[in-house]
Amino acid sequence: MQISSQFDSGNITVLEATSPQNIKLTINKDNQSNYYQWFHFRLFGEVFEPHSITISELAKSAYPQGWKDYNVLASYDRQHWFRVPSEFDGDNLTFTFTPEQPSVYFAYFIPYSYERHLDLIHDAQMALFCEHRLLGETLDGRDINMLVIGEETPAKKKIWVTARQHPGETMAEWCTEALIYRLLDEQDGVARALLKEAVFYVVPNMNPDGAVRGHLRTNAVGTNLNREWAAPSAEKSPEVLYVLQAMSDIGVDMYLDIHGDEALPYNFVAGSEGIPGYSPRLKQLEDTFKAALLAATPEFQDEYGYPKDKPGEANLTVASNAVAHKFDCLAYTLEMPFKDNNNLPDPVYGWSVQRCRQLGEDLLIAVRAVVSTLR
Repeated sequence: MQISSQFDSGNITVLEATSPQNIKLTINKDNQSNYYQWFHFRLFGEVFEPHSITISELAKSAYPQGWKDYNVLASYDRQHWFRVPSEFDGDNLTFTFTPEQPSVYFAYFIPYSYERHLDLIHDAQMALFCEHRLLGETLDGRDINMLVIGEETPAKKKIWVTARQHPGETMAEWCTEALIYRLLDEQDGVARALLKEAVFYVVPNMNPDGAVRGHLRTNAVGTNLNREWAAPSAEKSPEVLYVLQAMSDIGVDMYLDIHGDEALPYNFVAGSEGIPGYSPRLKQLEDTFKAALLAATPEFQDEYGYPKDKPGEANLTVASNAVAHKFDCLAYTLEMPFKDNNNLPDPVYGWSVQRCRQLGEDLLIAVRAVVSTLR
């Protein structure tokens, strides 16, 4: 029996593995940080032998409530992932798995590898109306990649999309990948209509260092990028610094920041109602976007989400608030679940790659509902 995590986004420590019935693991913290929640490891063991696995010390993890009603994801081929019934006692997540193949992978959510990220960027740049731009480098020396989709003219709206500020929220890049490919589909009427009025600036992975390192929430030096938007620095948060500089150079008429939420089993958005300049115009744009997305898909809802900020009390270090404030534009944080959508539960797969991708495509329907009135 062997347990390993020496691969892209791997994260686990073996405390004890004396037999298949006694496997005890724990999750490593993000580098220079106390955050931990993301795990990704491989088990090589006896076929048709029950393996009892406990991931411990979770009471002090980043989001202990995220483990309640959570089921681990498993895959034999790293392509198709399914849920394994799991139990949480307040500190330990326990599950029993009987492998049908010698080797099986487990993860907190379906991984989105750095190699797939590079494939996405370089496949997309082959489209006639898509340009790959390099914004800068991360602290580990990786590229900060942006795709510009559409023909840039002064009259067109400028719509920005970022994903994976928090690297463990891999659903964000699965969602963004589908949004990109729908925009690149020359036979798609929604995409064609949007690109007549707008240009999209898409950063599919804001935090490639954290992604490769197997972090939940921070970059290479333990910085939570989604708390850096008021004053990013080259030393702590070059990823935000370079994206914000590009936004300032180009302009922003709409912004979507794509995330995942560990605890809430729903898809929802968080708006900018607490920024100093929040206006009836921004509220109308927010309401129109939400209504269109509610009509487009039953995967979205507006009953459960984060408490709304009081007027003037928004945290301006958060991306969507900072961008809404700086550019006086519609800006939303979109959250997807690590668990499942409780309004449409799927006990076999939970919230999945397919559902992330469909939501990414459906987002463009809501964008189209507001694009003509963004400025």
